Amino acid sequence: MPRFDSAGLVTAIVVDQATGRLLMVAHMDAEAIARTRETGFAHFHSRSRGRLWMKGETSGHVLKVSEIRVDCDQDALELRVEAAGPACHTMAPSCFYRRLDGEGRLERIGD
Repeated sequence: MPRFDSAGLVTAIVVDQATGRLLMVAHMDAEAIARTRETGFAHFHSRSRGRLWMKGETSGHVLKVSEIRVDCDQDALELRVEAAGPACHTMAPSCFYRRLDGEGRLERIGD
């Protein structure tokens, strides 16, 4: 098992298995990892909701997990997935759809 932080969580980085594109970052606890392995679909621990949730449980934009990798320190996971729609709740393909411009302002970037 990975090394969980003091809150019982580990950072999960989600990437598209076909393109390597970074889709989102979330957190997982032992239950989320177990449910992900059991079902093949990404489950996370929502810090704001304080509960387990399956990505796409309301939108249908599920993440089918093909592989879970663990980093060298065992404190972060990489989930390689096939996304059934936009990964971001804003409907952007990736949660990383903005960058800081030269003035420090957010600017939307193309897909």
